[in-house]
Amino acid sequence: MSTLDPIKAHRFGGDLSIAHTTILQGISSGRAASNATAWKSWIAFTSDLGLDPLLQAFQDKIPFLQIFAHRVRLGELAAHGNPIKSRSVEDYVRHVAQTFLQVGAHDPRLNSAHSIDFRLQRTLKAWKTTDPAPLRVKPIPITVIRRIAVLAQTSTSHDATYRAAADMIIMAFFFLLRPGEYTDNDRNPFRLDDIQLFIGDTRIHLLTAPIEQLRQARFASLTFTNQKNGVRGEVIGLACSGDPYVCPVQAIIRRVLYLRQHSAPGTTPLARVFNTTHPVTPSVLTDCIRESVTYLGPSLGFLHQKLSHG
Repeated sequence: MSTLDPIKAHRFGGDLSIAHTTILQGISSGRAASNATAWKSWIAFTSDLGLDPLLQAFQDKIPFLQIFAHRVRLGELAAHGNPIKSRSVEDYVRHVAQTFLQVGAHDPRLNSAHSIDFRLQRTLKAWKTTDPAPLRVKPIPITVIRRIAVLAQTSTSHDATYRAAADMIIMAFFFLLRPGEYTDNDRNPFRLDDIQLFIGDTRIHLLTAPIEQLRQARFASLTFTNQKNGVRGEVIGLACSGDPYVCPVQAIIRRVLYLRQHSAPGTTPLARVFNTTHPVTPSVLTDCIRESVTYLGPSLGFLHQKLSHG
């Protein structure tokens, strides 16, 4: 670089910076944040030892990764300062290795056969055997969702936020959605443009079709754009359930009609509620479900204390 013309060198540096940014854009924002957190911990670890973070003076880097992993597991180098499980420790080490690769260095985890070194493998395996059993997530009983749906559609005491939350809970149940996909947020929620409604093989125009035509739809689909289903642009459709209250198609129709009533553009999140200070957030959804679980009682085999925000 020192021999390049200053203008060319400046341009080269700018393009290289863009190239590094493009690499980061190849993963989700969450993964990129995790990568940055792990590298920050690695920098703290190597700086404390007075070492170059790429360990260029050492051919065998495994001992350093072992000690780093040990301190991460204890919480000393973990993001929140608490002990973490082996799977999370493995993620830290992998993120560090990926940063090595990003700058053109070799993966420090690999041995001469280009496999994960035996010492790391055996360490992680030993930790997995001592990790506590995972907490199993129980599905929400359909009885709970039915009560929420009935209240939303028959009770005049519940506001637009509750009705929107009920519809989004129904959609989440049938389409197996994550909270970030069906709440009103700035990440990647489903939006009006992601919806398709059909009568037979005929697709209905959501913004111009008569209201009665929309109500006659018997099939609905969602287009997964930036959501984490693994297949960008995948379309998943469902027909009417036949239930007068718990039906994904009817829930979608209600959201379309509500957004149309407020002249919402196609980029509007499906969960959007207007003229309120209480948007549909994960905590709102949890409160709806928790209230229903409490009302229905312990016969469900499902206690409201077990509920969390997504």
